[in-house]
Amino acid sequence: QVQLVESGGGLVQPGGSRRLSCAASASFFGRSGLAWYRQVPGNQRELVASITTDMMASYGDSVKGRFTISRDNAKKTVYLQMNSLKPEDTAVYYCKLQHVMDYWGKGTLVTVSS
Repeated sequence: QVQLVESGGGLVQPGGSRRLSCAASASFFGRSGLAWYRQVPGNQRELVASITTDMMASYGDSVKGRFTISRDNAKKTVYLQMNSLKPEDTAVYYCKLQHVMDYWGKGTLVTVSS
């Protein structure tokens, strides 16, 4: 059974930085696409960033230039480095692993507030 566990959420001041991690138990991690999504209550889940098996990254328009996604296949972990955080980045952040089907973590809350 595949498990994804996010960590690194918490309270951050505007302009600050935070790094999220998502550790996976999947044996096929290295052959999987990975992504971070976020969701605010009452809104649809939004794609933040994704990274392919070839390390090609793409970003949502709202986070381009501020967030960086990366992966460590040896550690079976995907990261999201978030810089220049804004109050509108407040959300629950989820990681997703895609391999034949989608697997989701339970999320970690990031709150950007002074």
